[in-house]
Amino acid sequence: MSASNGDASPPSLRKDEAYLAAVIPKRIALFESIKAEQSLKLLSLSGDTIRISLPDGNVKEGKKWSTTPLDIAAQISKSLASNALISRVNGDLWDMRRPLEGDCELKLYTFDSDEGRDTFWHSSAHILGQSLEMEYGCKLCIGPCTTRGEGFYYDAFYGELSLNEDHFKQIEAGAAKAVAEKQPFERIEVTRQQALEIFYDNRFKVEIINDLPEDKTITVYRCGPLVDLCRGPHIPNTSFAKALCCLKASSAYWRGDKNRESLQRVYGISYPDSKRLKEYLKQLEEAKKYDHRLLGVKQELFFCHPLSPGSWFFLPHGARIYNKLMEFIRSQYRNRGYEEVVSPNIYNMHLWETSGHAANYKENMFVFEIEKQEFGLKPMNCPGHCLMFEHRVRSYRELPIRFADFGVLHRNEASGALTGLTRVRRFQQDDAHIFCMESQVKDEVRGALDFINYVYGIFGFTYDLKLSTRPEKYLGDIETWNKAEAALTEALDEFGKPWQLNEGDGAFYGPKIDISVSDALKRKFQCATLQLDFQLPLRFNLSYSAEDEAKRERPVMLHRAILGSVERMFAILLEHYKGKWPFWLSPRQAIVCTVSERSAAYALEVRDQIHAAGFYVDLDTSDKTINKKVREAQLSQYNYILVVGEKDAENRVVTVRVRDKNDHSPMTLEDLLKHFSDEMAAFH
Repeated sequence: MSASNGDASPPSLRKDEAYLAAVIPKRIALFESIKAEQSLKLLSLSGDTIRISLPDGNVKEGKKWSTTPLDIAAQISKSLASNALISRVNGDLWDMRRPLEGDCELKLYTFDSDEGRDTFWHSSAHILGQSLEMEYGCKLCIGPCTTRGEGFYYDAFYGELSLNEDHFKQIEAGAAKAVAEKQPFERIEVTRQQALEIFYDNRFKVEIINDLPEDKTITVYRCGPLVDLCRGPHIPNTSFAKALCCLKASSAYWRGDKNRESLQRVYGISYPDSKRLKEYLKQLEEAKKYDHRLLGVKQELFFCHPLSPGSWFFLPHGARIYNKLMEFIRSQYRNRGYEEVVSPNIYNMHLWETSGHAANYKENMFVFEIEKQEFGLKPMNCPGHCLMFEHRVRSYRELPIRFADFGVLHRNEASGALTGLTRVRRFQQDDAHIFCMESQVKDEVRGALDFINYVYGIFGFTYDLKLSTRPEKYLGDIETWNKAEAALTEALDEFGKPWQLNEGDGAFYGPKIDISVSDALKRKFQCATLQLDFQLPLRFNLSYSAEDEAKRERPVMLHRAILGSVERMFAILLEHYKGKWPFWLSPRQAIVCTVSERSAAYALEVRDQIHAAGFYVDLDTSDKTINKKVREAQLSQYNYILVVGEKDAENRVVTVRVRDKNDHSPMTLEDLLKHFSDEMAAFH
């Protein structure tokens, strides 16, 4: 066994083989011993009849601690049994082969659902991890599906070995072997001591185990030779992941801490069949052509400099788009009842202690000292807006109060995590916080959803909605949570768009609606935010006088962003439009090109009148041929190319060429400006 590029020396590989020979059999033996013990226990418990309620209202019967979701799927149809990847039992995700423990509500998911895909890719990470461990004897760390919802990765510690694309064939061959063996994903529950015994040789897993809460149920999964610490759940067996490939390798830090061990991260993608994998890879190649980092430089929109990593310089044409995006949102605020505010960038750390960020987020903040006191650059606007609400007595008559803020935010992202405009240290948001009464929550959420729908419609995005409800660990009382979730449910139902329930995935401080957009390249992004917050109003002791003047009530806080980070939305839109900006957002709306020097004076007049009308227009009076000028203008993505020759000057017209179209026609300047105005008005 050897790495294909020879990065690892033979001695280290022999040592790894010895490590595998010593550790893997012991780990499997411990797993099988615990599994056998638990299987006997389940056998003694099974027998009582249970009722399994399905989403369509049908009810199936089964045996307690014996019948599995896969058994129920088989009763429904052979096709469902062959394609169901995961189930949900009384709201909890559940392995298809895991016995049911009593009467329950059961939902089944295939690859076409978010639950199915996420589980499929998480399980594929285990297949990848198995290959990495068996091929290189590495110490596995974590292997989730990606937050973007496309594929998975596995972080591992390799010592001196540095992985690259030359290793991928060997890794993929190991994964293919696991898939061909149809290895079942088997689950056991273990005590903390048993978990430490199983993973005694892996300090990363030991650290995870020791950090788990005392009351946490610890689960371990096995597929083939891989025994891994994992909460699951997983697909029935490895054969479902018929098409799997590695995408890239990069470095990472253990737990994202640059002061900890350096790891290697391998990204992968998988599908139930090779056809879908080929389609995805083709789509990926297409997306590479329109990488915003390449297009941004090519169109002279922005750049990054090593003297300020993660903070981008927006050049004049880039600033036009950046400001237009903010103006677009700002133009809606007046009609939608938002009041724009400006808040400080720097706060004493006492603020962040009150908000809870000092305890939970300080390592992601830029912190410094002023006159022997600790201050921090703001990573978000919400605590400052709480101070704005608090600075005088508030009445129920004022509510809802909608504060909107484009303030500059800074987050201390690790240098290895910085990725173009999508992961930065300095950014702005179309941030807003709504303070309202409990009775106003539904209407405020509905208003925010209408706002999101309007903006995404302008961009040409489709989007999915999910309601994320109370998690296992939450703050506040259940009655308040129930009211809030009911209000969000009603708002979503009234909104009229399809939505899904994402049980138990809300923030600890309140339920939320997750909005993921899909662009022209069929990629999903999380941009908009819509979250209820009971915690910050409590931490800042916010209140308003109720209708009964003697009574004080606590407001509910709604966090709302639509673009999200302006930088991130800029990048998404640049790739979504493939560099061809729509007229209303374009930094290069028109260019006037002269045929010869004799039409230069008229061309200048045309340019000045278009500029005076408020449009972005450039002028090319160079001595290049008109064909070359037009070609260069097309490559620069001008929406309109206005050719001016002697006859055009005489007739007081311009010959208009539209981007990506070969035909052209003469127009008077008056008609052209009206056309431009109509096109600007059309987007809203």
